[in-house]
Amino acid sequence: MASGFGYGGGTSRCFAFWQEFSKCYASADHPSQCRAQGEDYLECLHRTKEIARAKAVKEEFIRKAEHQAQEGRKAADILADGVIVGVGLIQRDKTDAKSKH
Repeated sequence: MASGFGYGGGTSRCFAFWQEFSKCYASADHPSQCRAQGEDYLECLHRTKEIARAKAVKEEFIRKAEHQAQEGRKAADILADGVIVGVGLIQRDKTDAKSKH
């Protein structure tokens, strides 16, 4: 990855982070001064914080869906109201849903 070339032939997604870390490390008196740049580079490579956040969002969605299911809503209605990955452009109106049934 630090070579700067990705799988498709262009620059890799983390090459800019590597350059910042490398530049800091070369000019620093103590390596600990570049901790932030190093953490950014490692996050770009492994995406540990991003994965942890996605898991937390998914767990919250499941918890909310289970709570709503205990209140008597159908599973299909719960899933139709929202999904984990949604942009929220189309909102389902609860009054329209009740009038259709």
